[in-house]
Parts: sequence; C-alpha cells; structure tokens
Amino acid sequence: METEHISTHPELKQYLSQAITIARQAGDLIRSAREEQSFSQGYKAGHELVTSADLKSDQLIRALLQLAFPEHAILSEESSPDHSDASTLYQPIWIIDPIDGTVNYAHGLPQVAISIAYAERGEVKVGVVYNPFLDELFTAVAGEPAQLNGKDIRASETAELKNALIATGFPYDKSLIPTLLPRLHQVLNNCQDIRRMGSAAIDICYVAAGRLDAYYESVSPWDFAAARLIALRAGALAGHLDGCPDHIPPALYGHQILIANPALYPLLQNLLKQNKT
Repeated sequence: METEHISTHPELKQYLSQAITIARQAGDLIRSAREEQSFSQGYKAGHELVTSADLKSDQLIRALLQLAFPEHAILSEESSPDHSDASTLYQPIWIIDPIDGTVNYAHGLPQVAISIAYAERGEVKVGVVYNPFLDELFTAVAGEPAQLNGKDIRASETAELKNALIATGFPYDKSLIPTLLPRLHQVLNNCQDIRRMGSAAIDICYVAAGRLDAYYESVSPWDFAAARLIALRAGALAGHLDGCPDHIPPALYGHQILIANPALYPLLQNLLKQNKT
C-alpha cells in the first residue's frame, strides 16, 4: 500500500496551473468535435476503439507540454505508449490520456475525461482530470488537499463492505473476461453494488470525492496516474493486490490496483485476494 510523499518544489503550482489550462483546451476540442460530429472512428490492436478526437487531443496536449516544458519526457496512450524501459518513469515525465472513456465519448455518454499527470523520481506530483461534458475539474498537487472545481474533497467514511459502492472495469480483450467473473461475483455478494463508468480516471476521482467507496482494476499508467494522486490527497489509500515489481514505481504500475477509503481498503483487499486474476 502506498501513500503520497510530500514535495516542497515551488514549481509544482506552476505545473498544476499549466496542466489545468491545457486540459481545458483539450476539453474544448473534444467537446466541439462531438457536438459537431466531426470525428472519425477506428480500432487499434483489433479491438480498442480510437477516434480522430483522441489523436487531435493528444497532439494538442503534447505540443503545449513540449512548448512549456521542453526538457520533460511525455508518456501518452496514443502517440508514445511504450513504457517498457522503466528507467524513463523516474525522470521528469508527463503522463497523459487525451480521452479516457473513448467508448463513452463515441456513444455520447458524459463519463469522459482528459487526464494529465506530472511525475518525477517515480512519484506523481501533479494530477488533473477534467470532464468537459460535466465541467468537473479534479486536481491535486503534492502536499495539498485534492479539489473539485476549486473546493476540497474527501474520500467517503463508509466502514462496512455491505454498504460500499464499488467501481471496476473490464478489458477490451474479451478473452480475459471469464477470469474476472469470480472476483466480480465475490464483490457483488459482499458490497451494496457495483458501478462500471467506462473511465478509470473518473472512477478513481469519484472515490476521491466520496461518490464511490472503492475501485479496483488492471489499467495503464495514463488511465490512473493523475486520478490516483487526487484520491490519495483526498484521504484514500492505494496499492496493488499482488505487489509491485522493484524496477517500476508503484505510482505508475497499474496491474491489479486497489483504491479505497481507509476503512474499506483492508476489507476489500482481503476479499479480492480470495479470487486472484
């Protein structure tokens, strides 16, 4: 289980401000593209939906980050997704998802977000998750409270699994779904209910805001890096059901992550470990 480490770097506030500006610009772009129905659709890896709006948002975010921070690396789902060299994750790096919730986006659903995180030495220091369709801006900077539209937020105080509302997601590769069903069955039998929003970033931010009590899934760094910091700064706990490899920073390792309020974290961790996937 990890907690967020406090940094005193004075430039982090500047990084946060820049990330917010960029996220809002990307939000305007994807919102306009959907309103005008001016985006095209395709598939990568044969099964994962991608739209032209994803690519344009990615291009915009990358260009603005490179202009503002030319010395920083960028990890992006669409244009630079290779993070096999773990050493790059320890340098100053921006981790971006130009549209988290692409299927929702293409179907006209509102659970869509731009996610921008900044990390250094393997620790995420700045996180911005912006939903342009609900105009909800979740933010966090190391050492300060998480916020939603400028107001502090806190994780829930739900203390019993039977009262917990828990979020998860499912992989694009349908062949993996049968291995997830025993765990899903176990959670459903022990909690109040399950939600599947279709955006990991939004799920985790909802945990931060107390709208959900916990979240578990296996995802990529760009899906959760910003939201995880937001959840931690809102008082939630974060960790991995099977631990984390020594050479990968836990803040950027997405296999079998669990994020929950402090009371539920150990209870849900024990429950999920009964059905490993």
